[in-house]
Amino acid sequence: MARLRTYSLTWAALIILLLPGSLEECGHISVSAPIVHLGDPITASCIIKQNCSHLDLEPQILWRLGAELQPGGRQQRLSDGTQQSTITLPHLNHTRAFLSCCLNWGNSLQILDQVELRAGYPPAVPRNLSCLMNLTTSSLICQWEPGPETHLPTSFTLKSFKSRGNCQTQGDSILDCVPEDGQSHCSIPRRHLLLYQNMGIWVQAENALGTSMSPQLCLEPMDVVKLEPPMLWTTDPSPEEAPPQAGCLQLCWEPWQPALHINQKCELRHKPQSGEASWALVGPLPLEALRYELCGLLPATAYTLQIRCIRWPLPGHWSDWSPSLELRTTERAPTVRLNTWWRQRQLDPRTVQLFWKPVPLEEDSGQIQGYVVSWRPSGQAGAILPLCNTTELSCTFPLPSEAQEVALVAYNSAGTSRPTPVVFSESRGPALTRLHAMARDPHSLWVGWEPPSPWPRGYVIEWGLSPPSTSNSNKTWRMEQNGSATGFLLQENIRPFQLYEITVTPLYQDAMGPSQHVYAYSQEMAPCHAPELHLKHIGKTWAQLEWVPEPPELGKSPLTHYTIFWTNTQNQSFSTILNASSRGFVLHGLEPASLYHIHLMAASQAGATNGTVLTLMTLIPEGSELHILLGLFGLLLLLSCLCGTAWLCCSPSRKNPLWPSVPDPAHSSLGSWVPTIMEEEAFQLPGLGMPPITKLTVLEEDEKKPLPWESHNSSETCGLPTLVQTYVLQGDPRAASAQAQSQSGTSDQHPSTLLNVSTQPPRPYHAQREPSI
Repeated sequence: MARLRTYSLTWAALIILLLPGSLEECGHISVSAPIVHLGDPITASCIIKQNCSHLDLEPQILWRLGAELQPGGRQQRLSDGTQQSTITLPHLNHTRAFLSCCLNWGNSLQILDQVELRAGYPPAVPRNLSCLMNLTTSSLICQWEPGPETHLPTSFTLKSFKSRGNCQTQGDSILDCVPEDGQSHCSIPRRHLLLYQNMGIWVQAENALGTSMSPQLCLEPMDVVKLEPPMLWTTDPSPEEAPPQAGCLQLCWEPWQPALHINQKCELRHKPQSGEASWALVGPLPLEALRYELCGLLPATAYTLQIRCIRWPLPGHWSDWSPSLELRTTERAPTVRLNTWWRQRQLDPRTVQLFWKPVPLEEDSGQIQGYVVSWRPSGQAGAILPLCNTTELSCTFPLPSEAQEVALVAYNSAGTSRPTPVVFSESRGPALTRLHAMARDPHSLWVGWEPPSPWPRGYVIEWGLSPPSTSNSNKTWRMEQNGSATGFLLQENIRPFQLYEITVTPLYQDAMGPSQHVYAYSQEMAPCHAPELHLKHIGKTWAQLEWVPEPPELGKSPLTHYTIFWTNTQNQSFSTILNASSRGFVLHGLEPASLYHIHLMAASQAGATNGTVLTLMTLIPEGSELHILLGLFGLLLLLSCLCGTAWLCCSPSRKNPLWPSVPDPAHSSLGSWVPTIMEEEAFQLPGLGMPPITKLTVLEEDEKKPLPWESHNSSETCGLPTLVQTYVLQGDPRAASAQAQSQSGTSDQHPSTLLNVSTQPPRPYHAQREPSI
């Protein structure tokens, strides 16, 4: 039934909505302002008309902003019978939203009316207004920065007017220019412009919350003209013209045709194609001729070039850079000095190995394509015979017997360098002395010497691996031009932990001195292994060790000290440091019959190396010593026992718990009324049918006179008093007689010892000691 009722209400709501005068015509919303500043409050009211007869008498009006219900609506009935609900939104934080006035109709929310709300900001002042006169389109193009987003529809208008002064007085207005949506630039056509007359220009921004205007710009259209870039190219030199110099380029350009009547100046920029060099600017270029020779460039190098122009001397804007032009400079002959060095083959003295190094004389010395070694025969005028043509920095060739000098040149496509003479002189000068070398770091070696007298004009220093390998057969060499030098730092082709052979040869005028050799390591290494430990003697608490030092090796740093480490079975480690001259050591303080692990470490400035581990066990104590130790231990134990016994005996508090006091029958108070039994008396038990004795009580009596009824006849027991009869031992007479005889030995000290006989029924025997009476 509930579901049927819901369906009925829904169909009724639909029918009412389709009828004239439905719910949509019953309500109307009015707002304080449909567009406000973002975050400002807004007030809205919804009025329900009185003619909506199908509504309840007191309908509840609800408010919804977007998809969220808004609380706080105040509802009241007006004097004309209409219902009114008012709501105030304290902060409208939506840039665009729909506010709806609703009623609950059935199980759904029905909208009576709704209104669109907008929130944003007034337009900011447009900034950075600038204009350019484009002669290609014949229009004045202006652009600006619109400022931050307003979240509201904002229109921009480019306004301008003509002025004959400095834009202080406004002349004829120019048609407003409105850009397309989303654009911040606009073009004023040529027909609205006077190219050589001032005009005032500004931008106006407007939306529902306000209007703003940019600062006014006063300009003459031709003063902001921007030309198109010229065309740049090069021409091939004609046969009649001389080729361009090395490092120079011949350039031509053509200005933009529509701007030929405008005076211009142009500038050029260039940079090498290889590398990351920055642009170099050249200008202004001469205006009389449209040709230019650009020099000062690197020879045989590819360059990228561009050109641009500007209206000059009147104001204007630079054109864009022209498309890039790529050209390559011509080469120049090498301008280098060749430092040379030679040596003869030992097996063939007429075969010469010549080495050289080019030293640039200028910053741009030209590229080198190869080297030529030649000589001029003395009998042939003008003849030059080549001996070697190579691109390497060395050459081996057979030297003619009559040749004492050869010439070396470097060449490229532009020419050759100045010839460098090489004279094959003999070793006739003095040798240098005290040649030495040492490592500065893993990649450098310092070689020093004492210069001979007289000083040479220079030195040749060679170095290479020793012994030379197949991959490092070529030595590195360098020429020192300072004859007074006393050393040189070698930093080329030096690797760590390598042995190098260094050769130094003094050079004199037309002669050279004998070569001197020295060997050095670029970096010394730590010892390869430590000496091996040997056990020389051992005792119960000590061990004597010895070792043989390793012989010194080339490339190994000298030892600085030794360190001995030893560890016992409890993993306790000990160590001691010894100087490098030590050959042995004695370990003291060891435990007898204990196992130890010992190793030796050899250390130097370059590092340390551990040797092999030596394991040993100290000696066990001998038999006689063991007996002495056991005897001492036994004596100590006996003394401890005696001392403990004496202490227990002398201390009553310790004695009574161990040995309680036993009553002395001789001093018992019972002896005052119990007859004394002499040691010769023996009780005769009258019968054997009595029950066995289960309890004995020992009594003592004092020294008293004999009582009248005491008798010396032990067999007459019937005449004894009843009290005495109770103490007569009952049972076997022979047992009693034996007991009396056994007690006769003590009757001297205790003559009045009696037996208290109990005639209780038999029970298990328990020895019981009675207290003293």
